[in-house]
Parts: sequence; C-alpha cells; structure tokens
Amino acid sequence: MAKLTKKQKDAHAKIDKNKLYSLEEASALIKEITNTKFDASVDVAVRLGVDPRKANQMVRGVVTLPHGTGKDVKVLALVTPDKEAEAKEAGADYVGLDEYLDKIKSGWTDVDVIITMPSVMGKLGPLGRVLGPRGLMPNPKTGTVTMDIAKAVSEVKAGKIDFKVDKTGIVHAAIGKVSFSEDKIADNAKELFDTLMKLKPTAAKGVYVKSIYLSSTMSPSVQLDPKVVA
Repeated sequence: MAKLTKKQKDAHAKIDKNKLYSLEEASALIKEITNTKFDASVDVAVRLGVDPRKANQMVRGVVTLPHGTGKDVKVLALVTPDKEAEAKEAGADYVGLDEYLDKIKSGWTDVDVIITMPSVMGKLGPLGRVLGPRGLMPNPKTGTVTMDIAKAVSEVKAGKIDFKVDKTGIVHAAIGKVSFSEDKIADNAKELFDTLMKLKPTAAKGVYVKSIYLSSTMSPSVQLDPKVVA
C-alpha cells in the first residue's frame, strides 16, 4: 500500500470516522481537505437497498443540477441535415451524422454526451460495443434520444446528468467542483437525493438509502447521515 503524503495525512486527520456528517458539514469539509492543483470534481456515492439484477428494482434517472456540474460538457449531436442548425444554435460541440459514425467506428469517443433522434438509433446499434462501456449510448429514458434536439442539448450544457445504480447497488455521480461554494455543492447534492427518493422502486424492501459518501477527485471520503435524504 502506498504511503500517504503529509497533505493526505492531514486530510484524513480532519475526518471523524465515527461521525455521520450533515450535508452542509460535509460540503464544507470536502473543500477544506482537497489540496489538488486543479479544480477537482465533487462526487457522491449512494448505496441503495435494491437488487439491480431485478428489473423492478433498477434505479436509473436524470437530474438537472441547479448550479451545473462545473464541467464543460462536450456534446455530439448525431442528427439529420434538417436538425443540424438547431443543434448548433443550442450549443452542441459536434454536429453531423455519417462522418461521426465513421469516426466512432474507428474508436473516436472524445465526447461526454451523445444526443440523437429516434430515426438514427438504428445506425447506432452496431456501435454499442464502443459506446456502451463508455456510457455514451443514447437512451430515450435519459432524454438523449429525442426530436427536440435543442432542448436536449441545452439541458445537458446547463447541468443535466444521468445516473444508474451499478451492480453493487451504488449510484455514483459527479455533482460539481471543489471551487463551488459549500452551499452550491449542498444544493446540487440535495437535488440528486430528492430525485433518488422519487425513483424508489415499490419492490425495494427495508432501508432504501443505506449509506452516502461525499468525496473529491483525490480526497478521502466523508460519510453523511443517510437521514439527509429524508
């Protein structure tokens, strides 16, 4: 195991491992213990009491963070020519169709989100092997397969993220940057938590939110009191 640096030791020392922090306390503490030279992401991990292997307990959704993600999200709009102007005006970074499909076939995936139209999905099917593992395959459930291209692009650029419980029952999401004020970090986290509560499967029994941890890209994690979502 690698030795901790002095800064890492100082960060760990500021966390009470036996305490469940409030969201406000955790948001302030994450800012205090992050010492990166870059603007680190603030991440949340929520362990849910669901069995993701069962279709009726899958938790997946989208949320628009009130203060955005702090990240310049690169959007590729795979659209027919009649929708290109709409996509460009809404702020898509890359707009087109066949030329980008060819680039993806060659391994190009230098984007964060792909938005497309229902009529184009048939062409994307064969690219699932490339896009799927990277979380880039458009999906109607996340609003990335739509005829309202302008709205979809604008929402993603404004801070809309999608999330999905993994096979271990945990939802991971980036909810901002360390440069955000603690109030903005807390606001974004609350929006995600509220959305998760609305998505609680009726088939899920027992405790729904088992644990919540807040961390930044290179900081130790801070455990929140699960009651913050109540």
